[in-house]
Amino acid sequence: MLQRLCVLRVSGSISSAAASFHRTQHSLFSSASSAMAATEESLRKALAEKQSAVEAQGNAVRALKAAAAPKSDIDAALQSLNALKLEKTDVERHLQSILSADGGLSREAFRQAAVNTLERRLFYIPSFKIYRGVAGLFDYGPPGCAIKSNVLAFWRQHFVLEENMLEVDCPSVTPEVVLKASGHVDKFTDLMVKDEKTGTCYRADHLLKDFCNDKLQKDLTMSSEKAAELKHVLATLDDLSAEALGAKIKEYGITAPETKNPLSDPYPFNLMFQTSIGPSGLIPGYMRPETAQGIFVNFKDLYYYNGNKLPFAAAQIGQAFRNEISPRQGLLRVREFTLAEIEHFVDPEDKSHPKYKEVAELEFLMFPREEQMSGQSAKRIRLGEAVSKGIVNNETLGYFIGRVYLFLTRLGIDKDRLRFRQHLANEMAHYAADCWDAEIECSYGWIECVGIADRSAYDLRAHSDKSGVPLVAQEKFSEPKEVEKLVITPVKKELGLAFKGSQKNVVEALEAMKEKEALDMKAALESKGEVEFEVCTLGKTVTITNKMVTIQKEKKKEHQRVFTPSVIEPSFGIGRIIYCLFEHSFYMRPSKAGDEQLNVFRFPAVVAPIKCTVFPLVQNKQYEDVAKYISKSLTVAGISNKIDITGTSIGKRYARTDELGVPFAITVDSTSSVTIRERDSKDQVRVDAEKAASVVREVTEGHKTWQDVWSTFPHHSSASTEE
Repeated sequence: MLQRLCVLRVSGSISSAAASFHRTQHSLFSSASSAMAATEESLRKALAEKQSAVEAQGNAVRALKAAAAPKSDIDAALQSLNALKLEKTDVERHLQSILSADGGLSREAFRQAAVNTLERRLFYIPSFKIYRGVAGLFDYGPPGCAIKSNVLAFWRQHFVLEENMLEVDCPSVTPEVVLKASGHVDKFTDLMVKDEKTGTCYRADHLLKDFCNDKLQKDLTMSSEKAAELKHVLATLDDLSAEALGAKIKEYGITAPETKNPLSDPYPFNLMFQTSIGPSGLIPGYMRPETAQGIFVNFKDLYYYNGNKLPFAAAQIGQAFRNEISPRQGLLRVREFTLAEIEHFVDPEDKSHPKYKEVAELEFLMFPREEQMSGQSAKRIRLGEAVSKGIVNNETLGYFIGRVYLFLTRLGIDKDRLRFRQHLANEMAHYAADCWDAEIECSYGWIECVGIADRSAYDLRAHSDKSGVPLVAQEKFSEPKEVEKLVITPVKKELGLAFKGSQKNVVEALEAMKEKEALDMKAALESKGEVEFEVCTLGKTVTITNKMVTIQKEKKKEHQRVFTPSVIEPSFGIGRIIYCLFEHSFYMRPSKAGDEQLNVFRFPAVVAPIKCTVFPLVQNKQYEDVAKYISKSLTVAGISNKIDITGTSIGKRYARTDELGVPFAITVDSTSSVTIRERDSKDQVRVDAEKAASVVREVTEGHKTWQDVWSTFPHHSSASTEE
């Protein structure tokens, strides 16, 4: 028995799990895959087995000592115990490396390095910093402004110009009646909890999300079953009601982060900033929480401008405002931000798209709701397959999902860290046909950056009902059709005598009645002779008599169909996209001497804040004149550039511009020819000074690639130059 105690061993699953880990190369913050999940699960099981083995071997050592066993047996048992402890530590390290994404630089360390660089180089900084700032408000500095401007310019090119969209620009201050009709006044809320002692407010789902993520990343002893439970909570977090969310917070014993005090039950908090319009304060209003409502209320005029034809799309870029409960995560959750939104109006009976085939063959990560609910991971699906199988509701929605994918990847978003997640049932509004979010993975996890929703006809109907103005489209028939219709005929003479200047408002409200409302009015007029009728545009109820309107069903021939269009809405959070682009573009590489790590942003030329820098190799009047000539040529060609005639070493000047993400650098080392350096490869070619600006322009505008330039011009060794 003593002999058996000193040679306790566990199964070989640990070594196989460790070997599996070593064989799997995980890129930094790579998208969650089933292989990675399986590796984590096997390591958690292996760790539990190792822990049990260590405890058993510890008991064996104690038993040997209690039995006064020979010293050699005790030493052998201790040796086995120490070996098991080392193996347990090894598995813990492997598991921790997966949880921190790459086994080297942790998510937090990577984020800190990137954010430090972004703030130091003035990409963005906290607003009102000298007054200690305000949470959720940020200023873009010069390079950040340039990137934002470039992203928006590319958005206009990719969507507005490509689709012939109608761009509008509407006010940020919005009357309450508009947002009451849209549902924002009553329903634009997040669930909030309060510290029961201090009154500090927190967003309830964020506390639960942070708890789950923290446990998954730091509790190495957690069973694989418990880990699967927490992952399921994260996957279905947006599907939790206030009651379910409160129950989870209580079940896990979650308390206020700073004080550890108990929390209140979750309750809704409206996120809109309220204001009043005009000095009297009698017109309530809000700072708009989205730009879309400005497009909806202008539908009638936009439809007319478009020649009374469908489909068409309207677009708007502008500021939106949300009074976030607990702003955090830098640019990802702020109180004022830029939205770029598209409202594509389409016949609800025909949601095909003429250009759908252009994107149907795209294949990318999709996360349908069935996979989320069953605890599976996102998988690569061909877009055409997703539409044909009904995973994506219709062609037009699928077309915009494909276009969003192309937009984000061409900006520089890593396609392996981009997925399209379908909304769960509880996330989706009752009127929506289908909704998908483009989510980008960064150091904070998966971040919703674009929402693509089929909102059916809800918005236009809501504003039609509230305003009394029909927001409808018409389809003209080639041959008249006989149909039975309810005909509402206001008697304008009687209405004019009764309501005078308000006659038009009453007429429009009567004509906009739905069938049930009109039949109820008809019944009331026949039985009582009059009825009370609310006119939204007047903000009051009026009395309608049976002399003022006739309501009857008639068979008539129609030459057109009148209907409320459906809306497909892609909505882009520009700040979130830009922050994820910052992280996806950031990396570090050793200096030439190898004594320090240099920061680099690999921005594509389309979004880089500066496209090219121009350096005289040394301080020399002739070289400086050539540099100024090239800089002016670049400016005339519309290429943003920066000239640096300081005496700093060329290597340091390269490092400074790499840190800003400048893709090309022209070095003037003679009066006749110059070198052009590409940022990421650090390769250089030599070109005539007169041709330098045109070569850079062709590459930055996408007419040529760097490979084309590399194969065309003589190569230049960078060794002597950078030294």
